[in-house]
Amino acid sequence: MESYKQEFIEFMVDSEVLKFGDFTLKSGRKSPFFMNAGAYVTGAQLARLGEYYAKAIHDNFGTDFDVLFGPAYKGIPLSVATTIAFDKLYGKEIRYCSNRKEVKDHGDTGILLGSKINDGDRVVIIEDVTTSGKSIAETFPIIQAQAKVEILGLMVSLNRMEKGLETEKTALDEIQDKYGFPARAIVSMAEVTECLYNKPCHGKVVINDEIKAAIDKYYEQYGAK
Repeated sequence: MESYKQEFIEFMVDSEVLKFGDFTLKSGRKSPFFMNAGAYVTGAQLARLGEYYAKAIHDNFGTDFDVLFGPAYKGIPLSVATTIAFDKLYGKEIRYCSNRKEVKDHGDTGILLGSKINDGDRVVIIEDVTTSGKSIAETFPIIQAQAKVEILGLMVSLNRMEKGLETEKTALDEIQDKYGFPARAIVSMAEVTECLYNKPCHGKVVINDEIKAAIDKYYEQYGAK
């Protein structure tokens, strides 16, 4: 496992973004783990988060793209932090762009924040986590309506590796099948488990035998094929 992935996993735990226990998800599933990217709230956290995303995007999609698109609302700070990190780490100027939930009819009018999207632009989409693909279903036509662009892929922070509500595939695989571009994550739950199982993280074991058994049971029922 790349060192930045292990650091990112420990960073999620330390930031209380990734928790283990007993949670009820929006889907109604009972899960032994829960991720809330809204818990990244400080400047230092966002700076580090942007660097982890930048490294993963660099590893998966390279540097030959123009725009990083972060869907409203959580994608807005992600896209800003990651474009800053991309310049810092790789010396490459990437433009950030996000959509508004409501079209603005005065001043800087339109549906976009940040950069405009132009014909020929190569775009990477950035999100926190994708469980159903609903946000991409909303985001994809917005981007396509702006200009003739090439979408290189989607980057999220965590691949939950569980089947969708309608198919046996993960949401990331469903997105790739439906839209034709790769969907990747900084880390997967398999990597999280490998990194944390019976190993101290900031002085505490967060995946002990009990939690590991609960995770295994969860994936027996909800794991993607």
